[in-house]
Amino acid sequence: MTIETPHAPALKAAHGAAGANPFDEAVWSTPHGLPPFERIVPTHFGPAFTKALAEHRHEIAAIAGDGRLPTFENTVAAMERAGQNLDRVASTFFNLTGSNTNPDLQAIEREIGPKLARHGSAIYLDSALWARISQVDADAENLGTEERRVLDRYRTRFRRAGADLGQEAKERVAEIASRMAELGTRFSQNLLADESSFTMPLEGEDDLAGLPPFLREAAAEAAEERGGKHGHVITLSRSLIEPFLVFSTRRDLRERAYEAWTRRGEGGGDTDNRTIIAEIVALRAERARLLGYDSFAHFKLDDTMAGSPEAAMDLLREVWAPARQRAGKERDQLQALVQAEGGNFALQAHDWRHYAEKLRRAEHDLDESEIKPYLSLEGVIQASFDTASRLFGLRFEEVGDVPRYHSDVRAWAVTNADGSPVGLFLGDYFARSSKRSGAWMSAFRSQERLVGDIKPIIVNVMNFAKAPRGEPTLLSFDDARTLFHEFGHALHGLLSDVTYPLLSGTAVSGDFVELPSQLYEHWLEQPEVLRRHARHYRTGEPMPEELLNRLLAARTFNQGFATIEYAASAIIDMTLHLSSAGESGLDVIAFEANALRRIAMPAEISMRHRAPHFAHIFSGDGYAAGYYSYIWSEVLDADAFDAFREAGDIFDPETAARLRRFVYGAGNLRDPREAYTAFRGRLPSTGPLLKKRGLAQDAA
Repeated sequence: MTIETPHAPALKAAHGAAGANPFDEAVWSTPHGLPPFERIVPTHFGPAFTKALAEHRHEIAAIAGDGRLPTFENTVAAMERAGQNLDRVASTFFNLTGSNTNPDLQAIEREIGPKLARHGSAIYLDSALWARISQVDADAENLGTEERRVLDRYRTRFRRAGADLGQEAKERVAEIASRMAELGTRFSQNLLADESSFTMPLEGEDDLAGLPPFLREAAAEAAEERGGKHGHVITLSRSLIEPFLVFSTRRDLRERAYEAWTRRGEGGGDTDNRTIIAEIVALRAERARLLGYDSFAHFKLDDTMAGSPEAAMDLLREVWAPARQRAGKERDQLQALVQAEGGNFALQAHDWRHYAEKLRRAEHDLDESEIKPYLSLEGVIQASFDTASRLFGLRFEEVGDVPRYHSDVRAWAVTNADGSPVGLFLGDYFARSSKRSGAWMSAFRSQERLVGDIKPIIVNVMNFAKAPRGEPTLLSFDDARTLFHEFGHALHGLLSDVTYPLLSGTAVSGDFVELPSQLYEHWLEQPEVLRRHARHYRTGEPMPEELLNRLLAARTFNQGFATIEYAASAIIDMTLHLSSAGESGLDVIAFEANALRRIAMPAEISMRHRAPHFAHIFSGDGYAAGYYSYIWSEVLDADAFDAFREAGDIFDPETAARLRRFVYGAGNLRDPREAYTAFRGRLPSTGPLLKKRGLAQDAA
């Protein structure tokens, strides 16, 4: 699809005169120090990166070549102070390439990714710098707890980057890092191209059959944004395609839409990601071997809460068995519905959501279109803010006169109850073709105190279908949960209370980082929160009590399906990265099929993320061999919310204070096991997780 974004200053300015480069300014005088988006054009980034990289190289060389005895201050703290301008340029650039990109930015992204990777390798493979860090004596300097943690994390980073390798191996590790950056960028851009190019026109009433008013309106708005050639279109935005698969009574159109959704990244041609995946998997395996690990999965999990791929796989297996049993029961119920309606076909993956919605109506008298009028985007935003206020004493004041990279972006100044500043929160909620799919949290600036009392600028990015002009955007309950999830991440960034940038906010173990986000989802499901904030967008009346009860009673509905589609993706991720299949020319589709066959994947359910569009694990290393972390963190969040239940108050001040101190505000000050134990008094079990998902009986 093609879409113009006429109110996106950065995109409009791309073809105009560049003017003075804002990145040459030492300090931005904008409100809250936001990037001056209206003055930034793509041609500014090349010179800005060149200058910032040179500055950082000079700073690092001075630290490595310092003739004084290595100390924490002149070596580790000096490294923490270095590269501030590079951080500013990179955070601005990569937030734009994710949220509001264009061909000019994409071209720069393809060029700068490998350069940044080579720059990072040069630092972490610098023998003189590693020698200085190795010589810092924490005991002799009587370092504090936070300083010792920073020193330990730097040493871990250097070792995992290859600092102890011989010169030839170091050079190969650097080559791999550069190539991986190039491949990850290509993967992401291919995926965005596939998502942006697909539209399915809905011509006439026959094509619209079964679609409720909210979905018809969203499809009409999507068509208008794409030039108005069709009255209604379905795109690959999750907030359009998922409800279409739920409500459309046109089985042929559901199949076509589902095929496009599940085959992103494998359509052949320039945007096909299969060969990219094969090379990424091979390079990761090679790097792991160079570093002394049996596989990339062993390398990745060595520095996590799980500690090993075996521990992660044990958890996935523990969940898989009861989930598969539950999914089998769900499948049989849905097939019975098909037959009861006179359908002479076996249930397929593109049918599941449609018949699951019918079963939900039958079992719980619950219709998604009945819920959405009570979940306006504005109401859910306010619910997330109010929850944070009641838990942590935060206040949110919307501010209008701030720079924005798109007119849809909103901004709120965040303060503590005493009025002291916390940071700035940005919300970018609507889908557009210049934005990659999904939902995420990021930072334009992270909290720290090393170079001053730096307050964070945190952004949440969503892809909700925008309502027609003048109408409020209404969310499904899943959409509302996504908003709460990402706001939990945002709070992790906003409430950070550390001195050193290395430890700030979400810079924690990959299987701990989802705890603050998934825990926050629990408050959305509490009657106390829904009674206050789930109000009809026209009348302002609260959600009727009987509807609220039906909604909450259905929380574990279809959880066999939901658990299977997630866990299958996590198992494929881990299996790929435990193998060396990529080295012999990986056929990722065949590998995926064989792996799913071995775990007896139900034929009627597809993975949530198939490999060719699995951006979590192939756009970068962040979640590679780490997609299990959502379920690992869910063990934590289910147990953590029980702490509030045990206190007898879901907003218990004492429990919330511990949560803020040891989880949301603590960054990476502690090992995650220590952090969780400090909050909860013990480590968790899987019991609360199985209960939360409604799988406890199936596990018995």
